[in-house]
Amino acid sequence: MKLIDDLNWRYATKKFSPKRVADNDLEQIIEAINLSASSTGIQPYRLIVIDNPSLKKDLAEGSFNSQIAEASHLLVFAAFASIRKEDISDYMELISKVRETPIEALADFENAISSGLLPQTDTDNFIWSAKQAYIGLGTALIAAAQLKIDSTPMEGFDAGKFDELLGLKEKNLKSVVILALGYRDAENDYLANLKKVRLPLDEFVTKTN
Repeated sequence: MKLIDDLNWRYATKKFSPKRVADNDLEQIIEAINLSASSTGIQPYRLIVIDNPSLKKDLAEGSFNSQIAEASHLLVFAAFASIRKEDISDYMELISKVRETPIEALADFENAISSGLLPQTDTDNFIWSAKQAYIGLGTALIAAAQLKIDSTPMEGFDAGKFDELLGLKEKNLKSVVILALGYRDAENDYLANLKKVRLPLDEFVTKTN
């Protein structure tokens, strides 16, 4: 299975080369993320794609993750800070348009989502939204590996700085995880030629009858 080979190939790249990711490859990764599984399909997060060197440098300032500035592109997964009634209404309108379904026919679905999400606190809904964003991150890692594009997922960044520099608060968003994309500098990345370390399957997996 080629996917297994691709996943064995990928690792969390520590040092990127200056080579840039082609626009077509980047768009394929973005489309894959957009097609990720999402609870109820509402996609309570947004993706910010950064390739501006100056902005990447500003975002990387003070971070121990040099990949933020060195990567060809930086993807920021930003979750909804809260779930609002208008977010659910917008989703219903999108379903109605795409599936050519009368909006009235979606009333039960809208009520089910609203009753499940709107009574929750903003903190609870942000946590839920962040978990959805991580599903998108997983898809991005796999898509990049299949294109033989290196990547580094990172949580060790100043989310407050990212939110401020990217104007996320005004969009009801909070950055939760980032992904650097590019190509490995095999000569200067100490991890590039090391074997991947994972648990044996019989230790990792429990099968029940």
